[in-house]
This record gives sequence, structure tokens and C-alpha cells, in this order.
Amino acid sequence: MIGFQPVVSQQGYAGWRFLERTIEPQKAAFEKSPEVLRDLEYFKQNVHKATSAEDLVNDRRLLKVALGAFGLEDDIDKRAYVLKALGEGTDDEKSFANRMVDSRYREFSKAFGYGNLLGAQVERTGFAERIVTQFNTHQFEVAVGEGNQSMRLALTFVREIADLANSDKADTSAWFEVMGNPPMRQIFEASFGLPKSFGSMDVDKQRKILREKNDKMFGDGSLSVFRDPANVDKMLKMFFLRQQLSENSGMNAPGVAALTLLKSSANGMAQFFQSRL
Repeated sequence: MIGFQPVVSQQGYAGWRFLERTIEPQKAAFEKSPEVLRDLEYFKQNVHKATSAEDLVNDRRLLKVALGAFGLEDDIDKRAYVLKALGEGTDDEKSFANRMVDSRYREFSKAFGYGNLLGAQVERTGFAERIVTQFNTHQFEVAVGEGNQSMRLALTFVREIADLANSDKADTSAWFEVMGNPPMRQIFEASFGLPKSFGSMDVDKQRKILREKNDKMFGDGSLSVFRDPANVDKMLKMFFLRQQLSENSGMNAPGVAALTLLKSSANGMAQFFQSRL
């Protein structure tokens, strides 16, 4: 576990706004952590030697950064699983990575390219730097999540929804990518108030319901609505509101909980941190 712990002033939407305001200096401090610097320097100096999927999987320090760059750090001990995803690549629609529910594995396998026609990408100019940048982004989110998992989900949503919203598949297959990405799925299910049984439905029915909910909230069933930052903020406000109302169920009236969530000011810890930015 990395020693640096990001500061989140409080729970809910107010805490999220504080994190938004302070994210750049906090992320910079995270990236200067000695453990992070050691891991990334090793990766930059040695990843070009991993010319096969076996090479990468057999070097735990390289694999730690490689998986961490795609939010898959929890799978570091699933070596056979990771090796299969990398080795079969993504060119074949029936490859292991393409068939996996978790779409992050497809991106991971595609980036390294071991099982694809063009082959391993590890020796290409700029490859190591791109993976390092992704690692810093994802692992800062992990560090935030160690203190507040909801904030981690929100960071992931902001980062990934932009790509989906601006893609040419925003109204079609992008919804399937949402369903195949656990953090994104969790944000949408929570924000739309969907039941726990939702994930067991037929995927086409899930997509239909998500589009309907999106249309009801934003006036359009397409993910392109999230090109507007105001809609991204509205989505996260609803996410935190529903979470806090759920947590306060039976303790406070819903209206009181909502008022507390949406209007509370930063506490003393937030002021302490801000005074040192």
C-alpha cells in the first residue's frame, strides 16, 4: 500500500467538490511518493525487455505497473488468467479478452499487443510513458478509494465518461461498455436507483433500461449528453445524494439528509488542507 493518503474533507457531494478543487496538488504529491517513483522508474527501464506475455507476467514489478495502469491491480496473483488475456490479444473477436465481461482487460491486452498481428508494443516510442501516465491516474484513484470508495468511483466516472460521450458509438455500443466496466456500472446503477437484481437481466434489456433512465434524467438516451459538464455534475450529485439518503435511511428524514448533502460546508480538515495549497 502506498503511504500517501489523499485528503477528502467529508462525505458526499460537498466532499467531492473539495476533491475536485484540490486534485491537482494532491495528485502531484501522490506521484512524488518514493514507492511510486521506484516502481515507475523500474518499469520505464525494463518494460522494453518484456517482449512476450510470459516475460511481463513473470516479472511481478512490471506486472504491478501494467495492471495498475488499467485499474486491474487486484488481479496480480491471477497469473494464468492475465497471461491468457494478454497472449490471445484482441484482433480475434473470440479471444479471451474480448469475451470477458470486464472491458478493462480488452484495453489492457490491446495496449500491450502481444497476441495481435502487430505484436508487442513495449519497444515503441512513448509506450512506457503512456503506461506510466495511466498508472499515476488510476492509482491515485485507488489511493482515494482507500479512504472513500465513492470518491474513487466518481473520479473514474469523470475520466471515462468523456471518452464514451465523445465517441461515435455514444448512442449504440457505448452502453455495453458501461455495463462491462464495474466502476461505471456502479455509478449508473446507483444514480438511477436500479435494484441489485438489475445486473442479472438480459444485457439488451439492461441497455434499454439505462437508455430510458438517461432520457428521463437528461432528455436524451445517448451518452453524448455527458459532453456537457453540467450533466456530469448532475449525475454525480444524484449519485452522492442517493448514497447518503440510503446511509441515513431510518435515521433522518430524506429532506433533511438531502439538505445536509447539498448545502454543507467544508469542515476544519478541509480548511487545514486548503491553507497549505
